[in-house]
Amino acid sequence: MSTIKKYAIIVAGGQGTRMGTSIPKQFLPLMGMPVLCHSILAFAHAFSDVRIILVVPADQVNGVHTIIKSYIGTQNVSFATGGETRFHSVQNGLKAIKDDGIVFVHDGVRPLVSKTLIYRCYEHALDHGSAIPCIPVVDSMRLLNEDGTSDPVDRNGLRIVQTPQTFQTSILLPAFETDYHPAFTDEATVIEASGYNVHLVEGERDNLKITNPGDMIIAETLLKSST
Repeated sequence: MSTIKKYAIIVAGGQGTRMGTSIPKQFLPLMGMPVLCHSILAFAHAFSDVRIILVVPADQVNGVHTIIKSYIGTQNVSFATGGETRFHSVQNGLKAIKDDGIVFVHDGVRPLVSKTLIYRCYEHALDHGSAIPCIPVVDSMRLLNEDGTSDPVDRNGLRIVQTPQTFQTSILLPAFETDYHPAFTDEATVIEASGYNVHLVEGERDNLKITNPGDMIIAETLLKSST
């Protein structure tokens, strides 16, 4: 593992509007440390040689640098500025990568990603070129029609996509040389547009994305239970 270069692009550009807080959700305190720091440490603990690239809004770089230095230090951490969309933010982060290797692209507000999942994505990306963690849909689903009616959807064929979406650089870097398209909702859609199929792997239900206030309570409970 140590001979292959590893990069973790952590996207942290949210403004926390759905959280109803003045502080962006990635900076909210979780078990004595900002949410973003938990996400960074997950990769730092998984691989001692991983290079972490934080993508944050330009006006937050200095503040985030201070936060990271205060809580976990800045070794192997560099910064890139966020863009208009997630696509542009990841594209900016990729500019810092010059060598072949494996790239993880992770949401800064998924602080509970486990070593097991990171390793699983890494190994599958080595073997298949990509690894997209997903979990099954457990709720009943319906598709809304334009006329206001709805139809049931077979949930057995549906998956909820998570991060870290993981790729070989030889696939990811060329794919992001394209122009933006509204259909690019994540890295997997960019890869598919470039002509590759993506490889799905088993995700983890605890790998939640913090979006609403209740998610912070769940995250804290899960962290307490794991210590």
